Amino acid sequence: MSRNDAAPGTVTPPPGRIRRMLSHLYVQCLIAVLLGAAVGGLWPSAGADLKPLGDGFIALVKMFIAPIVFCTVVHGIASMGNARAVGRVSLKALVYFEVLTTVAMVIGLVVVNVVQPGSGLHIDLSTLSTKGLPPEATTAHEGFAAFLLATIPATLVSALTGNEILPVLLVSVLFGFGLHASGEAGLGIARGVEKFSTVLFTLIRWIMRLAPIGAFGSMAFTIGHYGLGTLRHLALLVGSFWLTAVFFVLVVLGTVMRLNGLRLLAFLRYIKEELLIVLGTSSTEPVLPRMMAKLQHAGASKPVVGITLPAGYSFNLDGTAIYLTMGSVFLAQALGIHLSLTQQLAMLAVMLLTSKGAAGVTGSGFVALAATLSAVPHVPPAALALIFGVDRFMSEARALTSLVGNGVATLAVARWEGELDEDRAKAVLRGEIPYAPAPAPSAVPAEPDPKDTPAPEAMPEAMPEPTRDPVPAAS
Repeated sequence: MSRNDAAPGTVTPPPGRIRRMLSHLYVQCLIAVLLGAAVGGLWPSAGADLKPLGDGFIALVKMFIAPIVFCTVVHGIASMGNARAVGRVSLKALVYFEVLTTVAMVIGLVVVNVVQPGSGLHIDLSTLSTKGLPPEATTAHEGFAAFLLATIPATLVSALTGNEILPVLLVSVLFGFGLHASGEAGLGIARGVEKFSTVLFTLIRWIMRLAPIGAFGSMAFTIGHYGLGTLRHLALLVGSFWLTAVFFVLVVLGTVMRLNGLRLLAFLRYIKEELLIVLGTSSTEPVLPRMMAKLQHAGASKPVVGITLPAGYSFNLDGTAIYLTMGSVFLAQALGIHLSLTQQLAMLAVMLLTSKGAAGVTGSGFVALAATLSAVPHVPPAALALIFGVDRFMSEARALTSLVGNGVATLAVARWEGELDEDRAKAVLRGEIPYAPAPAPSAVPAEPDPKDTPAPEAMPEAMPEPTRDPVPAAS
């Protein structure tokens, strides 16, 4: 029977449609995550051995993060009309970060006190050991002055070769101001920085094709190494944490989006590929370059994106904020330690510091929790052994919440600063102006006349700048 003679009521998707679906990165990552979970569940030892696939993919992307942040921030500052705008954007971003981080912590504190997931466990502290915990969880943590000094790199170049975002931001801001104040000489270097960023984003576009492999390896390792059986004993903690993270995203971040005239669910659809990559790798760092490109495509100006989004990776970790309050109070409940409201608020104040500077990599939330417990006398750090086995199952929620929070923060700060094309943002989130990756190198247009002054928000080819064209009418 021919294809046209198929039985009535049966629908056979054309091969071309299937191929088009499989060509989408989010479909590939979704399939990879499911396959990784299956391999880890059916063959745990084999799944645990696939960890290098995820680690290798994250390492490849991290190799480009520092230079990409440097190029984006430097060119954005150098092309701004005045240096005062940079300080204004930074101040607004920090105010937003502190407010939303505090809200996240308070929500986590309320939930853990109402649900009380650790109540009734009656764990004997003498039976706990720090053996098997990561070294970062058992070492002494430095104070606020040391944290500030750590943002200053040893040399100008060493900031680009380290693993921290804050030193890169510091060097980028200073270098951008220097170019801005150097006149014609700075303008020539700014053009070179812009062209170099085009090359970097082209390379990132190639590397992102490996995202499904990285997601497959990371998910197979998580399920194979830790096993779903470890969730049985601490299911109430893990489940309540995930539900709290979902509540924060839908209610708090949804309210922020509505106040800015945008829709959260449309934004989540827009970044669905990035969400699946983060779900598979438990890290927000691999999607930082793509998020910068997509937020600029959605109408936020390059300088605001270049300053706000990288800073959010250190100062606006909403998922980690929820985890810190819920994790610390859970451990106190499990050990039978009563924490008064004053003691809990004091811990919250400490967490506002320990949550900063924790990069969006796997396990950073656990290290931040260790730093919190070592800074307050109420809960002994040895209690971390209770949740170490299930921490990985909460790291996905931490990373997803922080990713969405930083995306929303960037759009909110851009609108607050008057640097968001609202009509374009709405059209992009509705799908009327689809996001397209960087064009092939052969499609790069001819070099402009060097005598021409670049537009204030000129973008590299890999990060298409909003054209401010009228929004197409809905059909």
